[in-house]
Amino acid sequence: MSVEARNLVVAQSGGPTPVINSSLRGIIEAARDLDAVGTVYGARHGIEGVLKEELLDLSAQSAEEVALLRFTPAAGSIGTCRYKLKAEQNEDFDRVIDVLRAHQVGYFLYIGGNDSMDTANKIAALARKRGLDLAAIGVPKTIDNDVGDSQFKLIDHTPGYGSVARYWTHMVQNANEENMGSCPAGPVLVMQAMGRKIGFIPAAARLADPGREMPLLIYLAESPRSLEQLADEVNDRLRTSGRCLVVISEGFEVGDLGKVKDSFGHTAFGSSQLTVTQAVVNYLNHAGLATKGAARGNVSGTDQRHSMAYASEVDLDEAYLVGQKAVELAGGGESGFMATILRNSGLPYSVRYDKVPLAEVANSERTFPADWISPGGNDVTDAFVNYARPLIGESMINLPMVDGRQRLARFEPIYATQQLPKYVPQAER
Repeated sequence: MSVEARNLVVAQSGGPTPVINSSLRGIIEAARDLDAVGTVYGARHGIEGVLKEELLDLSAQSAEEVALLRFTPAAGSIGTCRYKLKAEQNEDFDRVIDVLRAHQVGYFLYIGGNDSMDTANKIAALARKRGLDLAAIGVPKTIDNDVGDSQFKLIDHTPGYGSVARYWTHMVQNANEENMGSCPAGPVLVMQAMGRKIGFIPAAARLADPGREMPLLIYLAESPRSLEQLADEVNDRLRTSGRCLVVISEGFEVGDLGKVKDSFGHTAFGSSQLTVTQAVVNYLNHAGLATKGAARGNVSGTDQRHSMAYASEVDLDEAYLVGQKAVELAGGGESGFMATILRNSGLPYSVRYDKVPLAEVANSERTFPADWISPGGNDVTDAFVNYARPLIGESMINLPMVDGRQRLARFEPIYATQQLPKYVPQAER
């Protein structure tokens, strides 16, 4: 390690994705080629790992295990968190700077969504204020595709979305086969997709049927209607097709679900007492269907963000390259930016990697374009299909296997020696 080299800390926050580790791999491998970067550390469980001074030595891991990150979903390799650094938590901010200074950290990369970009922005600003020579860069990640602006100028799409869109393409295709065969007894299948406020995930169901041959209805949180109206629309499809598939957002308003909030204040639907699907299925069966049989429901959970078999090759490649771009920015002395993916105009589909100020992205929340929702409010338009179709790729990935099981990345528990006294994060006291 040269005298000028400074260490790098990478951390992850929020819900994971099938490709989050591909960004991590891009960061580790790009950093290895930079003389300006010394040791690469992974903060165990996001910013909490920085606060607790739990820094996994990623430079000490074998090249084989690092390469396997491409095929390893979720965030088990270095962990993630939902801990938010709030403005009044001065002790936490002081601790972050103390830990980074104690370990000669000159580069801080935070992989995450809206709130994570806010954290990276706060750390970049604080480092400047405290005189710490630190390049803080955000790395985008979220299956919701809600980071950035609705004009797609800050980022075209977030790594993770292409894979969950591919997941729903296959889920709806397969569900349609079963529904087509068993519709005399179960003519209606209601499937719940993630997406608290924004409809990009349920909208991806349309990719299973771009020719609009299935009796498919798609309900986004952005196009509310009463359960009575929804039932009328389902029964209209039953009268014309004899069966109906419904894909509905977990954030679709159906009344009180006994909602549970996470530490960011977001509704944690997977922890709620009732699901949207259960509410809709119960209503349909109580109100009555236009054909014989009953409505059934499927509730996909966290499998949407860790089903590696459905990962998009396009998504994996882009996640890797945006991680590399983040290292390039940090190594070049840039700070206070998010590495971003921007779509080039024209066909065939291609992208370029750039930077945008964290201050513009922090706590941003993209909305689903209104003109991508069909006039009837229960489907999406071809404009959305044209946007999303390139993101899911063409072929299935080939997973490395051993004895019939996936071969996943497994890091050795090699941690930096702690230099500071034990610390309990403020929100945990």
